[in-house]
Amino acid sequence: MAAQTTHHARSNSFPLQSRPNPLVSEIDEHLNRLRDSEETSTSSSISHKLNGLQDLYDCVDKLLRLPFSQQELAQEQNKGPVDELLDGSLRLFDLCNTTKDILLQTKGSIQDIQSVMRRRPCREVELVGEVRKYFTSRKVVQKTIHKALKNVKGVETKRIFSSSNDHETKAMVSLLREAEAVTSSMFEYLFTLISGPMERSKCGSWALVSKLLHHKRIACEQTGRRDINEFEKVDAAFRSVMSQKMSKSENVEMPRQLKELELCVQDLEDGLECLFRCMIKARVSLLNALNH
Repeated sequence: MAAQTTHHARSNSFPLQSRPNPLVSEIDEHLNRLRDSEETSTSSSISHKLNGLQDLYDCVDKLLRLPFSQQELAQEQNKGPVDELLDGSLRLFDLCNTTKDILLQTKGSIQDIQSVMRRRPCREVELVGEVRKYFTSRKVVQKTIHKALKNVKGVETKRIFSSSNDHETKAMVSLLREAEAVTSSMFEYLFTLISGPMERSKCGSWALVSKLLHHKRIACEQTGRRDINEFEKVDAAFRSVMSQKMSKSENVEMPRQLKELELCVQDLEDGLECLFRCMIKARVSLLNALNH
């Protein structure tokens, strides 16, 4: 993926040389930490990235509110790089909303199955029926992820260069582009987490998604820490239900696995909501700077 080639690249535009500001150095540190963070698709690693992105956008928002930032960005008004930055932020908002919808749908399916399992007695036919609905919803998720990944690539492949001769203006545009890049990379890892083992499906549409996620999966596995995440555990348990080969120990474990996945989804939802608010604030500050 395009993000793969930029993920570990170091910015050479910071700090702004003629107007040093502590916020610029802080943003650069956040960017470097996010690039250097573990390339794993576990819920804990994604949550860590989400927290890091919130801190990044808080700093970006503060920087965009400064008078000198507004003056520099005002020079780029009505120019291509600014339009691309604004379009890129909208694509990130779409990705965030799409991911939240996927997680909400997943949580609803989990809760329906939990409700069936709490009934006494728990009728196997009802459980199998709910599990079948779950896998049907997963196919919808596959198509949604496939479409969303095109937006990820849309953010990544844009290479924005300022036409200004001013070093500070070029550096400001580069900074905002770097923030977009690390954010789109996080969404790739998040989609890898959600996709779970479904790439092994023979579904034709999922084969396309599998190719797009292939490089992220290889990067995760090469770290030697390819842990089975919460989505994969539940999918595996449900496949046992469908094949009617679930052992007693698996039957005992499944309620716990469902609860862990539910908590995982809730944690990701909360992190995405906080990130979305931070990105909104930064975009508003950018628009205000352009109208300065």
